[in-house]
Amino acid sequence: MTSFAPLDWVVLVLYLVATTAWGAWLGRNQKGGTDYFLGSRSLPWVAVMLSVVATETSTLTFLSVPGIAYMGSMTFLQLTLGYVTGRSVVAVVLLPRYFRGELDTAYALLESRFGVGTRRFTSAIFMVTRLLADSVRLFATAIPLALITGWPYAVSIMVIGALTVIYTYFGGIKAVVWVDVLQMSLYLLGAAVALVTLQNVVPGGWGSILSSAGEAGKLQVLDFTLDLTTPYTFWAALIGGGFLSMASHGTDHIIVQRLFTCRDQRASQKALVGSGIAVMFQFVLFLLVGLGLWAFYQDRSFATSDEIFPLFIVEQLPVGVTGLLIAGVFAAAMSSLSSSINSLASATAYDYWAPLAHARDDEERVLRAGKLFTLVWAGALIGGAVLFIPLSRGTAAVEVALGVASLVYGGLLGAFMLGIATRKPDGVSAMVGIAVGIGVITWFRADMAWPWYAFFGTLVTFVTGVAVGAVRRRLA
Repeated sequence: MTSFAPLDWVVLVLYLVATTAWGAWLGRNQKGGTDYFLGSRSLPWVAVMLSVVATETSTLTFLSVPGIAYMGSMTFLQLTLGYVTGRSVVAVVLLPRYFRGELDTAYALLESRFGVGTRRFTSAIFMVTRLLADSVRLFATAIPLALITGWPYAVSIMVIGALTVIYTYFGGIKAVVWVDVLQMSLYLLGAAVALVTLQNVVPGGWGSILSSAGEAGKLQVLDFTLDLTTPYTFWAALIGGGFLSMASHGTDHIIVQRLFTCRDQRASQKALVGSGIAVMFQFVLFLLVGLGLWAFYQDRSFATSDEIFPLFIVEQLPVGVTGLLIAGVFAAAMSSLSSSINSLASATAYDYWAPLAHARDDEERVLRAGKLFTLVWAGALIGGAVLFIPLSRGTAAVEVALGVASLVYGGLLGAFMLGIATRKPDGVSAMVGIAVGIGVITWFRADMAWPWYAFFGTLVTFVTGVAVGAVRRRLA
């Protein structure tokens, strides 16, 4: 158990209670599913932009990205080149199609092209992927809580989960978005405070840190190596990262749901492209924190890289500030978990329950069902995080989460490309393509780094879908 002053505890508890209460209060006056899951399609684009960034990074950025720089270099930053490129493509190609109709989930677009079976199939893939990847995110947040309390990881996970369920259940997507804005502001403040502290605790300050890091080769940003097994190269970032971003921000409902909350297509496009620039900025901050930690701890070994920054916070930052920043870690986790729960409940309600219950246009019934699904998915995510505990050693959680999601992203993006770029393949062809694409990437995952999964998965899915479609037409 690491030292945590009484004032830190007061700050931590007050912040978490206030955030939870505020999130629940934001959900007042909700009358139907559109309010609960889409914020009445009236949220400002700046808030949505920050929510997108917080949703895709949050705790994993705060905890894992400094650890990546500590263990390696700045080459992780290359991924942002693909992130901005991929989002720009989604803004031009997919968002106009989403806003042509009043769609409630990302997979409703596939229904209009391939039928309801394909919509449910892709929605199910989204659900499984979110369950796995976001269970890892929740686990990562248990690390600082375990450090300061001495509690087992499982207890820490359950405490965070219980607080999150309260404001997610009552607040809906509006609470999710606005709490995202708050928590992102707080963890960026945390990075800034850490940078200033490192200037004071490392002899020679940032001049010495950067000089030592340069001599050790840790300032390298670009790597033009042509090696599919190296995760952070220029080509993996631009091509692999671009396809990953197209898939995550164009086909993953946890992000697309936020884009649906904007007032119109233009606002949604600004939120999406702006999020790519914001991610680049925050990755620079947290990678620099990692370099400072490397200099401070003098390349000391840790059981897991995700422990490094939390340990620095609770041991080196001033009393009160430590409590506030650890509260930021928890708020980030709660917001990320809340995002997952709400999007999973949304997909379950709209893609499965509403059509089967003949309640597509019954806002009140969708709202009641959505709140029930919120509780179900909350329990599943908390359970998944607990199950991840024995698998957590040796790999940064951010890489685990991104790798899990990337395995299926190619299949989803390939299906959307089939729907947009072709007219002949049918729903069966699309589903076979998705299954083959995901299966091939899963089988050959050891032969390539995770940023390439989405690119090759998309390619295999698209080619397979076209080929199966041609065979089915000949046999018909």
